[in-house]
Amino acid sequence: MSEWWRDAVVYEVYVRSFADSDGDGVGDLPGVRSRLPHLCDLGVDALWLTPFYPSPGVDGGYDVADYCDVDPAFGTLADLDALVADAHELGLRVIADVVPNHTSIEHPWFREHPDWYVRAAGRDGGPPNNWLSIFGGPAWSRDPERGDWYLHLFAAEQPDLDWHNPEVRAAFEDVLRFWLDRGVDGLRIDVAHGLFKDPELRDEDEPVPGAEPRSFDRRRAVGRPELHPLYREWRRLAGDRLLLGEVFLTDPQRVAEYVRPDELHLAFNFALLWEPWDAPRLRAAIEATLGALRPVGATATWVLENHDVPRLPTRYGSVRRARAGSLLLLALPGTAFLYQGEELGLEEVDVPAEARRDPVFFRTDGERAGRDGCRVPLPWERGPGLGFTSGRPWLPVPDGWDALSVEAQRADPASTLALHRDALALRRGFAGAPFRWLDAPDGVLAFARGDVVCTLNAGPGPVPLPPGELLLGSVPLDGGDLPQDAAAWTRTEAR
Repeated sequence: MSEWWRDAVVYEVYVRSFADSDGDGVGDLPGVRSRLPHLCDLGVDALWLTPFYPSPGVDGGYDVADYCDVDPAFGTLADLDALVADAHELGLRVIADVVPNHTSIEHPWFREHPDWYVRAAGRDGGPPNNWLSIFGGPAWSRDPERGDWYLHLFAAEQPDLDWHNPEVRAAFEDVLRFWLDRGVDGLRIDVAHGLFKDPELRDEDEPVPGAEPRSFDRRRAVGRPELHPLYREWRRLAGDRLLLGEVFLTDPQRVAEYVRPDELHLAFNFALLWEPWDAPRLRAAIEATLGALRPVGATATWVLENHDVPRLPTRYGSVRRARAGSLLLLALPGTAFLYQGEELGLEEVDVPAEARRDPVFFRTDGERAGRDGCRVPLPWERGPGLGFTSGRPWLPVPDGWDALSVEAQRADPASTLALHRDALALRRGFAGAPFRWLDAPDGVLAFARGDVVCTLNAGPGPVPLPPGELLLGSVPLDGGDLPQDAAAWTRTEAR
């Protein structure tokens, strides 16, 4: 069985913002298909498609109204089949995003099978317990037609399925078979740690503030032991196709519980994504991840951007630091994930209030803010619409993005796009090599992957580069010192 995913680089495609084929301003599957050569040129191994199913769009498509079809805004099932076929022809694998924790409130199941959802009577005139929604406020809403309450760990329009109900499990097995039979190479499982809820619906001992995404660390609402036999069943069903879990927990030891040999192949690791530009913090996150996963033979995953968090240059404070972070990400052992536009060095966009489309989300600082700033359509070419669309983009694209377009950066050997392309080409030479830490000054990370050394300088001043051949730098280097806020890959001299 091929374990291609162990050293792969996977590119996340946020379908609505990737490429528009018909001029309506919304990205679609034919648009993704037309831009597959870019992914081949970049050098990634697979693409992960965010949900493209029929949806009211309350939560960017993660409120699914039909699991076995394509939203007309994105195309048709035939378009999906053609995209998968072209990707395979080009040597790219395709991962589909499935959303088993909840449906849209407009899914027929919500009215036709109310017992398929987590429901309960109220308590003292209010919700059944003190659980909170990730999007803020109680995780319960009252159903005026039935008079009871239904659970939603996310928006009120996203009721949680009751996975203790065998009919739910059987129905979702049919969903998985539907997409596996269409030839996808893997499934990304949304909220993979959250499907089963405490049957007794007991209060949390200490309510977790709804403004904190890490509140997924709550114990009773998520992380139930019933998940493990479920994922063993899904592993048998998937065969040699990848099962990738979004396990949104901050403790790597808890994440490791889901990537046993007979359960999920991979689980997202968000450890680096939460850390600031600080060498000791970054090293501690790496060590904790490897320390948790290595004993169980699991492959580490690494991500610095996705469709839910502000862009890396904005979080780190500069494109320069983000470029250095990219060399760190791509040198680490395991599976790396890139989010569309990360290879262009795009910064977070301050979308005008009147143009915002995402009403619900909390940043980690507690400020209520939408996620539109990292979902602005990609700039492909210079000129009107920036090659994304011939119409008006669904979110406004900032002035000045012509210079950041794929077209502009492809012609510049010093561009962020060129840096990623060069790094991915070099990575293939050491992707399976062993990892070991190297001694380094304060504020500096250094580790070896075989004979390749990655050095990241987050300290206050320049430091000497390791001896050997300079392979790649996040800034122009002459082989002497590595300046502040920069990273380099070198090949050690033969001994």
